[in-house]
Amino acid sequence: MFDLLIRGGTLPDGRVADIGIRGDRIVAVEALGEAEAGEVIEAAGDLVTPPFVDPHFHLDAALSYGLPRINASGTLLEGIALWGELRRIATAEEMIERALAYCDWAVSMGLLAIRSHVDTTDPSLRTVEAMIAVREAVRPYLDLQLVAFPQDGVFRAPGGMENLTRALDMGVDLVGGIPHFERTMAEGATSVTALCELAAARGLRVDLHCDETDDPMSRHVETLAHETQRLGLQGRVAASHLTSMHSMDNYYVSKLLPLVAEAELAAIANPLINIVIQGRHDSFPKRRGLTRVKEMQAAGIPVAWGQDCVRDPWYPLGTADMLDVAFMGLHVAQMTHPDEMRACFDMVTDVPAAILGLEGYGLAPDCVASLVVLDAGDPVEALRLRPARLAVVAKGRVVSRTPRPEAQLALPGRPERLRRRHRAGA
Repeated sequence: MFDLLIRGGTLPDGRVADIGIRGDRIVAVEALGEAEAGEVIEAAGDLVTPPFVDPHFHLDAALSYGLPRINASGTLLEGIALWGELRRIATAEEMIERALAYCDWAVSMGLLAIRSHVDTTDPSLRTVEAMIAVREAVRPYLDLQLVAFPQDGVFRAPGGMENLTRALDMGVDLVGGIPHFERTMAEGATSVTALCELAAARGLRVDLHCDETDDPMSRHVETLAHETQRLGLQGRVAASHLTSMHSMDNYYVSKLLPLVAEAELAAIANPLINIVIQGRHDSFPKRRGLTRVKEMQAAGIPVAWGQDCVRDPWYPLGTADMLDVAFMGLHVAQMTHPDEMRACFDMVTDVPAAILGLEGYGLAPDCVASLVVLDAGDPVEALRLRPARLAVVAKGRVVSRTPRPEAQLALPGRPERLRRRHRAGA
């Protein structure tokens, strides 16, 4: 007897199986025949996957688009300036309300784990107080990691290091930074060292906004790789964005990637935002704004896709759908071979789950009973369709359902109902 039974789902690896759940744990993944359960979801061949994971987001700014004005230039720098204006007037209550609304969106899309960078620049730390409150509110159904993020630079902003340290004392989970936004390249490198030393002393993970620029001379990831090895932080450090790599010459990259791999760094690319913000100063040829995803993967570096922004000073769109993120990444990185498309699905599920260090993630006995049933037959079809999430289960409880969509046609000699699922040979 199970509390919840998912019957006849197609797993990401192609197997068809039933999934039996008791409490908040998966207890069986196999053919369960006539097993009984308090609740049964008939997957009937639909794709059943572990939940989506967003390894890079800014929840404190989410859903604030237009406050107090829009980003007219669309650039990173105007976005930072605009956020500085909003940060001064936003209340903790407002940020909590926006963040919880976004988390509702996330749950409906099967996104059940988020790593969010939280600005620590303002000494009031209202942003930190607000996001800690949100983390506790969503804990029963969504895993939220918080990164202490000095948006204006840990050295550039007055009291930057003190504020970041206070945020960690308040319970923020990771150490963040933005070395390319410090006043000089040298000060940026020094900030990488200081932040990694702080993380090592406290036993924390690190996730830096690193080289989010078109400047090929922004090479702070090299320092990050060095400090990771020097301090024994291997496997606990992520470098987010890395867009300067799209402008670097190939010879330097041929030296850099082995260093990054040797240090066991993870990379997080944010294709929706990178393709919009980068290259704004180019005419033509115009840079694509995305780091060297396939080259890093070939070097053995784990790479995940992140959402980064939704309806905020940097980006006017977004729905909390990580399949949208992977779909854009697939196009910009030109990952259209079937194996590459399958890897893109992993880049919003298994890969970011490993980067976040999520315990009990997956579809196996003893894993946390969090999963998504999608109106698709396999991961590549899910990328093509970005389909309805027919059911979302969070820690053993069904938290969202969406009806299966069908178009009603009125065409002579054609079927009356239409769905867009189409598998090779079907």
